Amino acid sequence: MKVVYSSASKRLFLCHLSVRHLLLASSRSGETQMVIGSDCRLPQRRPGQACLTAAAAAWVLLLAAQGVPGATKCDFRAVFNFGDSNSETGGFWAAFPAQSGPFGMTYFGRPAGRASDGRAVIDFLAQAIGIPFLSPYLQSIGSNYKHGANYATAASTVLLPNTSVFVSGISPFSLAIQLNQMKQFKVRALELSPKGYLPSKDVFGKSLYTLDIGQNDFTSNLAAIGIEGVKQYLPQVAATISWTIKDLYAMGGRTFLVMNLAPVGCFPAFLTELPHDSSDLDEHGCMVSYNKAVADYNDMLRETLRQTGSALADAAVVYVDTHAVKLDLVRNPADHGNTCPRMHSAPSPTRRRERPGFLYATRACCGHGGGPYNFDPRVFCGNSKVVDGANVTATACDDPQNYVSWDGIHATEAANKLVAWAILNGSYSEPRFPLSKFCDLQPIA
Repeated sequence: MKVVYSSASKRLFLCHLSVRHLLLASSRSGETQMVIGSDCRLPQRRPGQACLTAAAAAWVLLLAAQGVPGATKCDFRAVFNFGDSNSETGGFWAAFPAQSGPFGMTYFGRPAGRASDGRAVIDFLAQAIGIPFLSPYLQSIGSNYKHGANYATAASTVLLPNTSVFVSGISPFSLAIQLNQMKQFKVRALELSPKGYLPSKDVFGKSLYTLDIGQNDFTSNLAAIGIEGVKQYLPQVAATISWTIKDLYAMGGRTFLVMNLAPVGCFPAFLTELPHDSSDLDEHGCMVSYNKAVADYNDMLRETLRQTGSALADAAVVYVDTHAVKLDLVRNPADHGNTCPRMHSAPSPTRRRERPGFLYATRACCGHGGGPYNFDPRVFCGNSKVVDGANVTATACDDPQNYVSWDGIHATEAANKLVAWAILNGSYSEPRFPLSKFCDLQPIA
């Protein structure tokens, strides 16, 4: 696969993904025409950001949300994911079975190993390229690895942990362990293939390798050693991600998507737990100092990946700026509609948006304590505990689609879907990497 790199100019996130009605008007001689409903409201451009044209935004969003009828082709036959709770699909809970409701309430109707009310970003990406949800590598019952595997587990770190999961909650399955699991997986797959539940022998060079990890390296010691202490080992975090990509490249991998760190200074959990004062809060209620440290790390990771990609022939090493997407969800929550229906006929010119986008940016849907953040570190989402002499339960809201944050640390399905759309679009990737160039994208609605 040859990847043609374009300039890495950043686009406004699909014009904030609030293109409301997309209508497939006709398809003749391989050409598709788009009609945008007259009640579509395109947010204004912001300084320093270039917006996709309405037609381009409509086309990308149609591909992601509607799919191309009858099309199933994709250059990527499997996905192998490495990460933490932001992208796990049940690895941690396969190793330590304990997840309970209300996790999974929106999509699965039961706990499904995701740290959300529904699908994770990796689930939407799998749906879009036309493969089943990824089975966790650690799940022994009911797994199928024909189209890849997910090595991510909650609380995983890039660096090897120096503590036990029973002491600090940090997962023993760090990135190095996940890489070793991948190596063993390939060995066994080559030995046993063809098997109906394993990928064919030629899949590994035709797969998408995704890495969404590093948040726990950044946050787990923040309260104890502060920002300056954490900064001391962040270069090692970026370097370890680079080494992992080089190992995967030696195994045959050629396409790597690496997600950067989210703006943790906007998360309800850290706004509650980390020391700060009002002077450290910006106009959106986020902690400036912590977000600045994240931005510095992301710049370091971007440069590290650029150098890594330059050193690997015929490889696409893509830095994905999900940080920018998530930050905009917090700064401009009302701009991001997430309940736009599919339209099969021209919309009425008098029809208006049923409601704005997200209503709550820095308040957790599932939590306890109320207040601006609804997060209590003594009792996490779905758990019950005696607090101050009273038995309390951290319960979920009735409308998670109105929230950016699910449990104070992780995103809701609605927010994850918008992040996935940005990844599919490719305009938040460096170098630009629209997946529609390689796959006939399928519905993710």
